[in-house]
Order: sequence, then structure tokens, then C-alpha cells
Amino acid sequence: MDPSEIRHAFVTGGASGIGLGIAEALAARGAAVTLADVDAAALERALTGRENFRGVVLDVRDREGWARAKAEAEAAFGPVDVLVNNAGIGPDGAAIADLTHESYDRILGINLTGVFNGVASFAADMRAAGRGHIVNVASVAGLFASAPGVSAYAMAKFGVVALSETLRGELAPHGVGVSVLCPGFVATNIIANTARLSGIDSDYDGGTAPGTGMSPAEAGEIVARGIAANRLYILTHPEMWPMIEARHAAIAADFAAASAEQAGGR
Repeated sequence: MDPSEIRHAFVTGGASGIGLGIAEALAARGAAVTLADVDAAALERALTGRENFRGVVLDVRDREGWARAKAEAEAAFGPVDVLVNNAGIGPDGAAIADLTHESYDRILGINLTGVFNGVASFAADMRAAGRGHIVNVASVAGLFASAPGVSAYAMAKFGVVALSETLRGELAPHGVGVSVLCPGFVATNIIANTARLSGIDSDYDGGTAPGTGMSPAEAGEIVARGIAANRLYILTHPEMWPMIEARHAAIAADFAAASAEQAGGR
């Protein structure tokens, strides 16, 4: 989809960070934007001074809330052309063996089920219209998960990658694009938001100092270009490829070992 043809974009986690960066990039290309966010105060700040933007308070785990947000958005700006499932929280730093059920449910509920809820709300309409694009925000941790402390976060992000790959195959014949954004470090407030939403005071920093990394505006431009090119994987940090390549090499080596074992057993 040519970004200049986007009439209405719906962006979750849109009040700050990557979500707002994507929203601004699409708005600069002429789209009206609905920002959805669980933080009403942050949403109000994000809307200040921005034309052709509107906001809706939404917890992406709330399916009735999704129905309400969709109805309000479409009443204001018409059908949604681009859905950006960006809302998410970071890891809590716990090893899987130490992960609480509560933390697991919260991280998976927001980071994976929340993405599914967005897809379930809009994908069928896009398919019927024969146009549109869905961007699901995963992480480089959805492609490579050996870093300590990511536990449930990596589980969710791998799930978002799998959801996106499957969804792309399902929707491509109907003229709808699907991309999965796998960013590295971007300067957002996700760690502070994670602590606030989790009700914890965690010292886990997500592997980087707060406020460091690529700017959300730059990430937003990368996403806009990725939509235009209909990329399946939208990547922000190509320097991270060696980690991903090592994982692929390990998989290839074990396939080769399995093949050799089966050949030797004949």
C-alpha cells in the first residue's frame, strides 16, 4: 500500500514511543490517525497540537473495549486502512523458572493476545474491502531469544512473528498486506510503563539505559517505508543480524545432523 493512499490509521500504544513515531510518519503522508492507549493522560498530551488526530482509551486485553474503540474511530474517520498493533510492555527480568503466573499472564495478555484482539477486530473488514495493511510490533527478541531475563516477553514476541507470518499468507490473496516490526533498542519509556502497569518496582532495564537507542521518529519512518514496500519483516537494526544468523545456523546444523542420522540408520 502506498502510504499516500492511507486514509485512516489506527495505532495502539500510540501516545508515545514507537507508536507515536509511526502515527506521525503516517500523518505526514496524509492519513488521519486514531491513537489508542491505556494511559489517558499521556494520550491527552500526545493529541495536543496535532491536527487530524483523535484518541481513545483502550486496554488491548479488553475485547469489548476494542469493539467500542473501533466504532468510535470509524464514526470519526471512516474505515481503517492501516492497523498498527504496537501496544506492549517489556520483560520483568525474571528467569522462566522464577516467572510468576501473574506476570506471565500480563505480559502474554498485552503483548500477544492484545495483538490478536486487534487483528480480530479489523482483519476481516480489510479482507472484505480488498485493501489495507496490518503492522504487528514484535521485537528482535522475537527472532533471537537467548538473552537472559526476557522469558515471557520473548515467548510473546515469537508468537507475534508467527501470527504475522501466518496472517500474511491468509490475507495476501485478498490484497491486504501484513508486516511484523522487529525493532532493536528504540528510545521509549517502555521500562517505566512496564513498572507502572505491573505495579512493580523492578531494577531490570531491558538491556539498555532508559532513553537510549534509535529515535521513535526514525523508527516511524522505517515503518512507513516498510508498508510502502510491503515487507514482511521490518527491521530497524541491521547490525543485529549476526545474532539471528547464529540461531539460523544452529537450526541448519541440527537439520543436517538429523538427516545424517536418518541416512545412517537406513
